[in-house]
Amino acid sequence: MDQSHSDNEGQPGLVPAALFSLCPRCGARTLFAGLASFAPKCRACGLDFAQFNVGDGPAAFLTMVIGALIVGLALWVQLAFEPPFWVHVMLWVPLTAAAVIWGLRAGKGALLAAEYQRGAKEAGDSDLRGD
Repeated sequence: MDQSHSDNEGQPGLVPAALFSLCPRCGARTLFAGLASFAPKCRACGLDFAQFNVGDGPAAFLTMVIGALIVGLALWVQLAFEPPFWVHVMLWVPLTAAAVIWGLRAGKGALLAAEYQRGAKEAGDSDLRGD
């Protein structure tokens, strides 16, 4: 058990890495180069982020969850307060955009950190043959 602890020493956990955009190897805040696009590599330790295949999983999941939350909140506000349409636009458009961007960053960061921590990689020919 001491060996696995020493291998992970200095590395952030899954939740901190996702919430704060931390490199899964060194813990530096170097995971993203843009709003929701990964940097090519960590500026602190040199970990190549391009080797990880996060895909579009977080985007599909976030569309469903954030969409349901925003629609539910908008319906509640409409039924409780009956505001004019422009109030809905001023509330829900920025809130949706912020939730999607933050959610994508957190979701993509969590998947990349999970792949790194578990040593995930693309299946090769030897993996398919069972060698």
